[in-house]
Amino acid sequence: MLGAGRFSFLEYRVTRTIDLGLLFSTTGPYKLMGRASRAGALKAIAQVNADPTLDLAFSAVERDPGGDIDAYAPFCEEILKSSAARHVIGCTTSWSRKEVIPSLERMGGVLWYPTPYEGFEASDRVVYAHACPNQHLLPLLDHCFAAYGKQVYLTGSNYIWGWEMNRIARELSARTGGDVLGERYVPIGSTDIARLVDEIEALKPDFVLNQLIGPSQYAFLDAMAALRARDPAFAGRRCPVLSCNMTEAELPVIGASAEGVISAGPWFRGLSPALPGNGGREDFGSSFEAAAHASVMMLAQLLAGTPDAESLSLPELLALPGSEAVGISARTHHLTLPVAIAQVRDGVFVPLRTYAPIEGDPYLTQTHTIQVRPMIKAVT
Repeated sequence: MLGAGRFSFLEYRVTRTIDLGLLFSTTGPYKLMGRASRAGALKAIAQVNADPTLDLAFSAVERDPGGDIDAYAPFCEEILKSSAARHVIGCTTSWSRKEVIPSLERMGGVLWYPTPYEGFEASDRVVYAHACPNQHLLPLLDHCFAAYGKQVYLTGSNYIWGWEMNRIARELSARTGGDVLGERYVPIGSTDIARLVDEIEALKPDFVLNQLIGPSQYAFLDAMAALRARDPAFAGRRCPVLSCNMTEAELPVIGASAEGVISAGPWFRGLSPALPGNGGREDFGSSFEAAAHASVMMLAQLLAGTPDAESLSLPELLALPGSEAVGISARTHHLTLPVAIAQVRDGVFVPLRTYAPIEGDPYLTQTHTIQVRPMIKAVT
């Protein structure tokens, strides 16, 4: 009991409750990625709400578009209209991100996008909280050109992520004396990939750059595993499949067919340091979960101590005193992120190379000197 006339600051701290939108497809073709991101966001909301040093708490306002591209903009608008939320953590695909930007512009909202993307965007309505090409694709291709060769086959789901990522890969391959042997796309969710794998079998590339998502990717990896079993030219670790978006979130569903896949990203379980905004916390299942958690924590740090800060535009928010400590570029709204390249071996990601943190450069305007850091051993 406190003495007369004395009081505890924490007892009398005024906590304002701020609505926070969550817009993830936890059903539909890429539900595993959406569920992972949602789990990270909810973990961060619980952490913020339990923190006695913060003068705010978040109240989640959720919508699930179910992977239906036509539902994203209406659901985003519904969040912004039906609540006081001005910030939304969400979207898994670049298609869905681009669908909601006009709604955010009309209604004064901000999207925190916690999944990898293809770059060439810097909206005042978006914080890009996961990796862009100079933080995943370029290091991955540099490594695989040196390790496997420069005869490449490109594939992807038929939307902007696949198109743009493979465009960058074509250009980089041409500049380094490589050769793209083939390029094919399938509709999102389609498992009709037999023709694609037949072409890979005939062309025998050094590696396959895979931009497929969801069931399309799972069917493709199953078919590639069958190809390895029947054709000695693909046996063992020959012609690996590369990915810039495969994480631990999907490994249980893919199973043994994921063996040998090489992926690049800012965080793998046990392999990389925590992401900016995680505060050293690493109890996540994948980089999707970690980046969504970091998004909520960074937002809380920006809003804390400034009443009504949630009503500010993103440039205004990033101009507040102390905002530079959060680590979001005020110019591009991207992060400086660690980079790791890892391969699935015996069902877990094992490091091949790790790099010093790289500043997000969405338009690939800079010449980057990528510094390799010492291997970080996986903890199992």
